[in-house]
Amino acid sequence: MVTISPFKALRPAAELAKQVASRPYDVLNSKEAKVEAQGNNVSFLHITKGEIDLPESIDTHAPEVYEKAKENLDAFISRNILFRESKACYYIYELQMNGKSQTGLVCGSSVDDYENDLIKKHEFTRPEKELDRINHIKITGAQTGNVFLAYRTVAEIDELINKCKEKSPVYNFTADDDIQHTVWIVNDDDTIEKISNLFKEKVPCTYIADGHHRAASAAKVRAALGADAPEGANIFLTTLFPSNQLYIMDYNRAVSDMGGLSTEDFLSAIKNKFAVEKADKAFSPAKLHEIGMYMDKQWYRLTANEGSYSEDPIGVLDISILQNNLLDPVLNIKDQRTDKRIDFIGGIRGLHELEKRVNSGEMAVAFSLHPVTIQQLFDIADTGNVMPPKSTWFEPKLRDGLLTHLIANAEAE
Repeated sequence: MVTISPFKALRPAAELAKQVASRPYDVLNSKEAKVEAQGNNVSFLHITKGEIDLPESIDTHAPEVYEKAKENLDAFISRNILFRESKACYYIYELQMNGKSQTGLVCGSSVDDYENDLIKKHEFTRPEKELDRINHIKITGAQTGNVFLAYRTVAEIDELINKCKEKSPVYNFTADDDIQHTVWIVNDDDTIEKISNLFKEKVPCTYIADGHHRAASAAKVRAALGADAPEGANIFLTTLFPSNQLYIMDYNRAVSDMGGLSTEDFLSAIKNKFAVEKADKAFSPAKLHEIGMYMDKQWYRLTANEGSYSEDPIGVLDISILQNNLLDPVLNIKDQRTDKRIDFIGGIRGLHELEKRVNSGEMAVAFSLHPVTIQQLFDIADTGNVMPPKSTWFEPKLRDGLLTHLIANAEAE
């Protein structure tokens, strides 16, 4: 069973929460972050993307970038933009987008649980991305990025968290992208103990939905610090969502050329594995094993033929079906991680983005996919498998800066 912990969050004063809160560091490049933080000297991007306060020529992984992040963090604290909670608490974080809401528990998850595979993974991590966050954590002494974890729904936990939401929130604002962020503090000892015990008794494991690099980096920081690791390094910043709250969006594909095939030859080749029908409008698959395709200003519905895929947790995924029956044998795309001809387009951008990329001539063909289900994610992680790249897109995103976990230069939690 998993172990979770309350923690003393570093957080903004309520009147500054909207200005401080920033989009996650890894969904913005340096130029975008600089534009987003322009005119806002309390944006948390000054801490997660320290390079925005340095010359544009700076290497984003240079030591000066992390030192600047540390300098900015210290300044935020000294100016009372951020303060540290006086006692260890849990926090409830609700996101609302397009009339849908999802509520998670912000807590410290155990690095031991991560290393013992009670926190399950489904993606490979890239060393350079890990190293970036390792350096950021070690130099700032803070975990600024939240790891998004899922767990199988437990009714008693849902009831307790809903009861906590009956109190007044500490933060409640709508960001510029129309997503509403609401946070409650859980600071009474009885409720804290109940929450901790319920997870210990009812939740055998959690699953990384988003944040594999942040989780791996936290574990490697503790290992690197060894005997000198502060108590705070034994946990890492997470928000846990029950499976009945999660909203996974589609993660679509576009390919830059047809590999020399004419439209007729391409359509003929894919009919061996798919039933191909023209669609009279943009096609968003309503069920698994259907795939939308857009080329030459025409949408198609592709339905995978029986026998064109296996029933194992990876083979049954629609992205595996597309890869094994079309991208590889017809378009000669062997590895989506490395092939420059393929691009990935998050479902938040809509199907019009696929049309735009193809109509502009930048791409030759685009594919819309049905979102991976949370059960598929669980099945893959439970069997120790790894998903194909860019399989899941979670939206909305948790904001950085509302709740930060300090691991260094702070008393034990």
